[in-house]
Amino acid sequence: MSAITVLIAVLGILLMLVVLIQNPKGGGVDSTFGGAQANQMFGAAKSTDLIEKITWGLAAAIFVLCLVAAVIIGDGSGATEQILTQ
Repeated sequence: MSAITVLIAVLGILLMLVVLIQNPKGGGVDSTFGGAQANQMFGAAKSTDLIEKITWGLAAAIFVLCLVAAVIIGDGSGATEQILTQ
């Protein structure tokens, strides 16, 4: 269970970093991380598409891992059964 929690935390930090490098107006990589040079290397449209796909992928992974963690906690916890039997 703690491995899933650590993985969720790492993915959350990665998601924050990916969101921070996005240009707020959807114009590609932020100038802090290379700006024009990164756009020339990857192409403006390709860098935006890649960053957007990474953002959605990380968000989906966090969502799925949270669901898995909730199911594991729900199956492994005897607290609910103890309350009902008392």
